[in-house]
Amino acid sequence: MHVLVTGGGGFLGKAICRALLARGDTVRSISRGAYPELKDLGVEHHKVDLADAAAVAAAVHGVDAVIHTAALAGIWGDEQRYLDANQRGTENLIAAMRTHGVGRLVHTSTPSVVQTDGDCEAGDGETPYAPAPRTAYQRTKIAAEKAVRAANGPDLLTVALRPRLIWGPGDPHILPRLAERARAGRLRRVGSANKKVDSTYVDNAADAHIAALDALQPGARLCGRAYFVSNGEPWPMWDLINALLATEGAPQVDKTIPEGVAFAVGTVCEALWSTLPLSGEPPMTRFLARQLATANWYDIRETCADLGWKPAVSMEEGLRRLQQANGSAHMQSASN
Repeated sequence: MHVLVTGGGGFLGKAICRALLARGDTVRSISRGAYPELKDLGVEHHKVDLADAAAVAAAVHGVDAVIHTAALAGIWGDEQRYLDANQRGTENLIAAMRTHGVGRLVHTSTPSVVQTDGDCEAGDGETPYAPAPRTAYQRTKIAAEKAVRAANGPDLLTVALRPRLIWGPGDPHILPRLAERARAGRLRRVGSANKKVDSTYVDNAADAHIAALDALQPGARLCGRAYFVSNGEPWPMWDLINALLATEGAPQVDKTIPEGVAFAVGTVCEALWSTLPLSGEPPMTRFLARQLATANWYDIRETCADLGWKPAVSMEEGLRRLQQANGSAHMQSASN
């Protein structure tokens, strides 16, 4: 197939590009930035803003299918930027696919679309959307997923995947930020409970997207539906974070802040960042406080059955690979 991967320069997108190339597909990628390493892999890469409908239409022309991983993530930021990147960008992509007769779309959504202030345990595709999203990211990702699912029909088969907390070698976001905070002594457990959460090794997430692409056939059960993706091995939140930190040689997190205090700090931070010219994200928000103190894990049996997929890399094996990769990177850095 000739597959367009949006966000191909990202952590998940790059893993999907590599997996597609490995099985003989032709891959085109679009991202907001320039990624020379994609061209080195053999990917036809273009710098495209998804909010530019004409540029998106040009990028879609000539491909057989689209895997849409591109998104603006985060817990804080300008609402319009999230609207352009997540909602309008997805709508432009759907319109372009209809124009050019591209008939299969795998959309990367997020468990955040269903996350509330309470625990989510054994969630599945019937779990309702969050009724009162706290962040622009949540609001625009809900709108994007709804648009993708509503677009499903005879001429355009769609499915949405919700991978939870993707990690692994080459992660440029989650682990580096955790390690930085841990080394600075600014990371605290939130709440006395150590509730279970799901996460996803990056190669498992990539394989799930490709399995979904292959399973998108007329009459297939997954068409127009949404599925959680994870390793299927929920771990206590702080056990997981400390295991990831250990692969970086970063300090373990053992100090605790009460959940109510974290929520109050998040409320104050949101007020300050909303009224003062402060840069970056607040160190705590109400959404983040709840995320760090609630259970978030999912029943992926339906995902495995309908996609014809199962996670191939276990948590333990993934951590071993991450430890090995980080050790090699640290040795290379030291030698330089």
